[in-house]
Amino acid sequence: MGLLSHRVHSHEITAGDHIYTWTPAFAYSHHGIYVGGNKVIHFTRKNNAHFKTDSTSGFFSSSSTPSNQTSCPTFPDCGFQKNESGVVITCVNCFLGKQNLYRFQYGVTHTIFIAKLRGGTCSTAISDPPDDVIHRATHLLRHGFGNYDVFKKNCEDFALYCKTGLLSVGNSAFGGSGQVACAVSGPLGFILSAPFRLLMPNPVSMVAATAGFYYMSKYATDIGVRKDVVKVRVEDLTVVEMNKEKLEEKVDNENESNEDNHQDGCIHPFKRQRY
Repeated sequence: MGLLSHRVHSHEITAGDHIYTWTPAFAYSHHGIYVGGNKVIHFTRKNNAHFKTDSTSGFFSSSSTPSNQTSCPTFPDCGFQKNESGVVITCVNCFLGKQNLYRFQYGVTHTIFIAKLRGGTCSTAISDPPDDVIHRATHLLRHGFGNYDVFKKNCEDFALYCKTGLLSVGNSAFGGSGQVACAVSGPLGFILSAPFRLLMPNPVSMVAATAGFYYMSKYATDIGVRKDVVKVRVEDLTVVEMNKEKLEEKVDNENESNEDNHQDGCIHPFKRQRY
C-alpha cells in the first residue's frame, strides 16, 4: 500500500471494486465502479454526442466532435449511456486508455488516511457488499446521477456513493471527493496557517504548520468522518435530491442534539439514517 496510490493489475480486481486511473503527471484521477465482465460504470459530463478513448488525458472521455469517434475493438456497446445522462459503461481498456489501473481503498485507519500525500485514493468509510455496489451502479446507469459538478458531484463522488450509499446533504460547498478536498486544502492550509507561521522560529516549523492545517482540512472532508451525510437507497435518490433542504435541516438538528448530549455527559454516537 503506497502513500500515493494503490496500483493493481486487471486480473486482481473483482466486481464491485472502486477503481481509478491517473492522468499523466498525476494531475487528477478518474473513478468508476468495476461491475465484472471487463466493464466499468463511471460518471462523466452529460453529452449526447460520441465518445473516444483520450490517449492524452489517459482515460475515457466525451467528445462533441463526431470525427473523434473511435470504435472499441473489444465491445460493440462500449460507451453506452442513456440520453441526458452522464453515467456511462465502458470496457476497462477504454476506461484506462494508456494509463495504469488503481484500486480505491475503504475502511483504512485514520492514521493511514492522514498519511496519504494525495486525496482521492482511500477513505475511512466502510464499503457495502459488492452486490449492493453493483446494484447502485447499474441503477444509476439506467436512471442517471444528475448534473455533473466538479466540486459537488464528480466521478469520485459517484463511485463513493455506489460503494457506501452515503450522500452529503449538508450545506458544504464540496461533495465527498478526496481529490477536490486535496486541491482546496492546500491553499486553505497555507492561508489558515499564516498567523502561526509568523510565530515559527525557522522554515521547518513553518512547513510543519502549513502541512498540519492541510492534513486536518483533508481529513475533515472524508465521507467516513463527516456528519452531514446520510444513507440513501438508490431508488430514493431522486426524491432525496429534491428534498435536500429538509434533510439538511434534519441532519443539523441531529448534530445539535448530539452535541447537547455530549455536554450533558452522555455519549450518543451520530447515527446515519436511511431515507
